[in-house]
Amino acid sequence: MKIAHIDLGPRPVMLAPMEDVTDRSFRLICKEQGASMVYTEFVSADALIRDIPATVRKLSIDPGERPTAIQIYGREVEPMVEAAKIVEQAGPDLIDINFGCPVKKVAGKGAGAGMLRDIPKMLSITRAVVDAVKLPVTVKTRLGWDHNSKIIVELAEQLQDCGISALTVHGRTRSQMYTGSADWEMIARVKENPRLHIPLIGNGDITTPDAAREAFDRYGVDGVMVGRASIGAPWIFHDIRAAIDDNSTEPLSVAQRFDLIRRQIRESIDRIDEYRGILHIRRHLAASPLFKGISHFRDTRIRMLRASTFDELMEILAQVEQLISEQSL
Repeated sequence: MKIAHIDLGPRPVMLAPMEDVTDRSFRLICKEQGASMVYTEFVSADALIRDIPATVRKLSIDPGERPTAIQIYGREVEPMVEAAKIVEQAGPDLIDINFGCPVKKVAGKGAGAGMLRDIPKMLSITRAVVDAVKLPVTVKTRLGWDHNSKIIVELAEQLQDCGISALTVHGRTRSQMYTGSADWEMIARVKENPRLHIPLIGNGDITTPDAAREAFDRYGVDGVMVGRASIGAPWIFHDIRAAIDDNSTEPLSVAQRFDLIRRQIRESIDRIDEYRGILHIRRHLAASPLFKGISHFRDTRIRMLRASTFDELMEILAQVEQLISEQSL
């Protein structure tokens, strides 16, 4: 699959943009584990124009993580164009426009999935950004605002006409947020449209290698995007890649998975500081499937998520790893 000149190979698997998750360290680890392309945390156009330091830091890209997309969001044409030009100078491989974020602080203000209630403005922003930069521009959006307005088949064509190079569709409406199941039949309808010529990336409920393989085999998408299932489990890209390539690569061992978690902790602390770095990584620890199914784990889990120093957290992880080893004997 190609996005403009960017060759992602057959059946690419992407890391979705996620706020407070897809920092540079996590993106690099996911790339090493087999992600075909990674996306930054989404960047507010208004904050970028105001030169807010925390927003500007999101533009930093490690050479090892490429190809990388920087995703921007906003609700007005001029700030989005200005932000896109700033992003272009940061040197990503492409710029992605977020028309899919459902959270109230974004969609409620008319940005992200909020644009699904103002299609003319969505198209104006898309067309203006495409015209303003030389990089490929892509869009990520949802099926529609709610159950009664699943407009994605027609919208995909309209976005294509604006000049985008690829489209990612999350198989839920904004009203669904992250509840219920993603509607992959609807994503397939987008792909089956003979007038759609750009690559289509499917997103939603890709939580296992089998789900990724079904997205390609049954629903015919050109690529898949993994979001929440990667939190605390960057090795999911290794597992998916092995499944869709039908190779005999062994899954990572428990020790290797713990090593990746430890690396995330160290790099999170190095990037920020000890206290805030550990706060940042708690979301990964809380979500990680590495700790599921461990007998009598509740008290240890509480200690792990309350640990406030690197040494304390390393000691707890060592104990947990030993516990898993003993239980597997």
